[in-house]
Amino acid sequence: MKLIDIYIGRCIVQQSLLVIAVLAGIFAFLNFIDQLTDLGSGSYGLLDVLWFVVLTTPRIIHDTFPMASLVGTILGLSVLARHSELTVMRASGVSLGQITGSVLKVGTIFVLLSLVIGEFVSPFTETMAQRGRAEALEQDIEQKHSSGLWMRDQATFVNVAEVMPDLRLLRIKIFEFDRNNHDRLVSLTYARSGKYDQDRWLLKGVSKTTIDEKGRADILGPDQWVWPTEVTPGMMSVFLVQPGQLPLLQLKKYIEHLKLNAQDTRAYELAYWGKVVLPLSTAVMLILAVPFVAVSWWCADIVSPRGLSRTRATQTCTRGVRLNRRLPE
Repeated sequence: MKLIDIYIGRCIVQQSLLVIAVLAGIFAFLNFIDQLTDLGSGSYGLLDVLWFVVLTTPRIIHDTFPMASLVGTILGLSVLARHSELTVMRASGVSLGQITGSVLKVGTIFVLLSLVIGEFVSPFTETMAQRGRAEALEQDIEQKHSSGLWMRDQATFVNVAEVMPDLRLLRIKIFEFDRNNHDRLVSLTYARSGKYDQDRWLLKGVSKTTIDEKGRADILGPDQWVWPTEVTPGMMSVFLVQPGQLPLLQLKKYIEHLKLNAQDTRAYELAYWGKVVLPLSTAVMLILAVPFVAVSWWCADIVSPRGLSRTRATQTCTRGVRLNRRLPE
């Protein structure tokens, strides 16, 4: 990496970090104000609110990365232009394309940093935040229906009355249908609770009713039963946090699971592609910042050395912009 790349990059990074700090501070403060409405509910105290705000800050940083990159790059290049450092670079033979290339190298770092935060930091801290908040408020995971949470696993339909913040399941009903004849119920299993342990779901307080082809029922009551399913706690966690806060790999697996069971995937596909595009939008924002600074810096160069009047300088800058855009005067 050339010295000029390091110099431009350092200036852009400094300004971008300042913008991120300001934006994150504003949104974190608004998040804090919003959480105060639940203060005192259950055991949700002021320390819980502060801890929730701290844990959700990586998500805020990740979401504001493109905007912060655009503003930070404009500010960074503007600082260089204000001190005529860009003019010196151009006079030394550095082209606008080379300056743009230096900006893009910084953009590569920003894209990688955005990916790390979005894939490893934010999903972990967001899950911790939502789980801790639910535990303090003494709530279970929000269900869309009063009948609990419904899932489909191929020919099996599962109803879970409650999903606790630690992803324990309560009052589980498993309806298993014939794979060839979906109208025929093969078995009905009820379990008092379930916990994921050693890569499997272990259900307790189980009562299982099997129905043969003639309609005769046989009731079994094992104390424990291993539930053979592809459903994992990771899939359960999609009900704890917003789809956009999940890692790409986990989102993709859950979308495939929904497609396999002929369920609606639009919300999760939208979140998936949003996470794919966001790092790329960060790089685009850096590229868009260069023309903004380039025009103002070029106009400043016209005014300063030649002593043009303000009106004449404005007219010259306007003609230059029109020429660059290939517009008729």
